[in-house]
Amino acid sequence: MKKLYLFYPKKIGHIAPEIYGHFSEHIGGVFYDGLWVGKDSDIPNIKGFRKDLAEKLRAINPPVLRWPGGCFAERYDWRDGIGADRPVRPNFWMFRDGKYESNEVGTHEFMDLCETIGAKAYFAANITSVPPMHILNWMDYCLTPRGESALALEREKNGHPEPFDIPFWGVGNENWGYGGFMRPESYVDEFFRFAMLMNPGRDPKIKLFACGSDKDKYDWSHGVINGLARRSKQVNGFAMHYYCGSAGDPVAFTKEEWTQQLLQANKMDEIIRRNWNIICAHGTEEHIKLVVDEWGCWHPDGSGPSRGAFLFEQQNTIRDAMVAALTLNIFNNHCDKVIMANIAQVVNNLHSLFLAHGKDCIVTPTYWVFDMYKEHQGGDCIETYVTENEDFASSLSVSASVKNGKTLITLANLSPDRDTELALEAIGAAIPASAEACIIYEDDLHAKNTFDDPNAVAPQKLTLDLTKPITVPRASILAISF
Repeated sequence: MKKLYLFYPKKIGHIAPEIYGHFSEHIGGVFYDGLWVGKDSDIPNIKGFRKDLAEKLRAINPPVLRWPGGCFAERYDWRDGIGADRPVRPNFWMFRDGKYESNEVGTHEFMDLCETIGAKAYFAANITSVPPMHILNWMDYCLTPRGESALALEREKNGHPEPFDIPFWGVGNENWGYGGFMRPESYVDEFFRFAMLMNPGRDPKIKLFACGSDKDKYDWSHGVINGLARRSKQVNGFAMHYYCGSAGDPVAFTKEEWTQQLLQANKMDEIIRRNWNIICAHGTEEHIKLVVDEWGCWHPDGSGPSRGAFLFEQQNTIRDAMVAALTLNIFNNHCDKVIMANIAQVVNNLHSLFLAHGKDCIVTPTYWVFDMYKEHQGGDCIETYVTENEDFASSLSVSASVKNGKTLITLANLSPDRDTELALEAIGAAIPASAEACIIYEDDLHAKNTFDDPNAVAPQKLTLDLTKPITVPRASILAISF
C-alpha cells in the first residue's frame, strides 16, 4: 500500500489561474464549423459562437484564451478582421481543407467570445511579416480610451466605444521555425524592436511574452534569455511549446504504447526545470517566468469525426485525458515557475476539449479533467510525497492545493493494469473522516466520446471514507476535496 503525504506548511507557490488556459487558432476546423457557426445559423449561438460549446467552456472557468495563432499569427493582418467589408485571404493552414480565411472572426468577434466564456484575452502579435508600427496600431485600436485617438474612434465606429481588456501579448510565435527561422540573437533584436513600441512605459497591466523554445531546444533558450537579460524588465514570460507527440494508433494503442505516451508527456517536468535553470543562471527569474502556451498530444490526422477533413483533428480517449491530468499536476507542482499554460486546442484540433461539426458538438474526456481540476485555480500548491512511487509505469501523479479552507487533491493512476491502494497522511493539518470525490474511470483504456455516444466517458461523483485506504483504479483520474 502506498501513502500520500500532504505537507501543509510547505507551500510551493500560488497556482496562477492562467495555468488552466486555452488556445484557439485559425487552423483546420477550430473556428469555422468549430467555435463559429455565424449569427444567422440555425445552430443555437451567442453572437455567432456555438451556444452549447461556449456555455460548457464557461463552466470550467477558462482563465485565458490565446488567439489568433500559432503560426497563423505570423501571416495575420488585424485590419482584415475589423469593419464591414472584410477581405477573403489565403490561409496556409486551411489550404489542405480547401478553405480560405473569410475573416468573419476578427478582433471584435474574438473579444465577444472571451466575454461570453469569461476568459482574459492573450493576443499573439505578428513580428514576421509586418513592421512594429502595425502592432502598435493594433494595440492603439484595442486599448486606447474612448475618443482619445483616431484608431479609438474607428473602434467606436465599429461598435465598441470602450477599450478592450487584453492583458497578455506574445511578441511573435515559433520564431525558431515558421515564424521566420530566426537565430536566437536575431529574435532578441526583433523582440526589443517591437517591445519598445508595444509597452514603452512598462504598463504593469500589459504583459509581454517572448518566444521560448521548442521541446528541448535549449540552445534557443540560452541564446534568447542571454539577450533578454540586458533589459529583462521588458519581458514577463518565456513562451515555450511542447507537444508530447503520439505512441501507436490514436485509438487502438497497446498497454505499452499507453505507458510510452505518458513517458513522453512526463518530459514536461524536465523541460520546465531545465528552462527555469537557464532563466536563473542569467539572473532573470525575478521578471521572466515560464509560459507553456502550446502543449498536448499530437496524433496522426484522420481519427476524429471529420476523418481528416479538418487539419490536425484527432480523436481523444482516456489516454489523452490521462496526459492532461499528468501535465496539469506537473504545472501545479511548478507553479512557482509557470505563470500560464494553454492546451492546444479548444475544438477540432490536436488535444481538444470539444469536437464539433454541423449540429453536433461533444466534450472529450480531456474536458472533464479541466472540470475536475478547476478549483486548483488561485489556490496555494502544497508539497506532496507518495511512497513506493519509483516505477513510472505504475506510479501515481499527484498535486494538491488549498484555497478558502478547502483542500483539493488530484491523482492520476498512470498504470494501465494495476489498481493502487492509498492512505492519506497530513503534516500540519488533520485529515477528515470523509471527503467528496470525482473519478474518471472506464474498463476500456480506449474509451472515447463520439457523436453517436457523446457520454461514454464522464466523471462519477462519490464519497470516500478517509479512515480507510482509498482504491485508485488503474488508468483512473481522481479528484478529492475536503
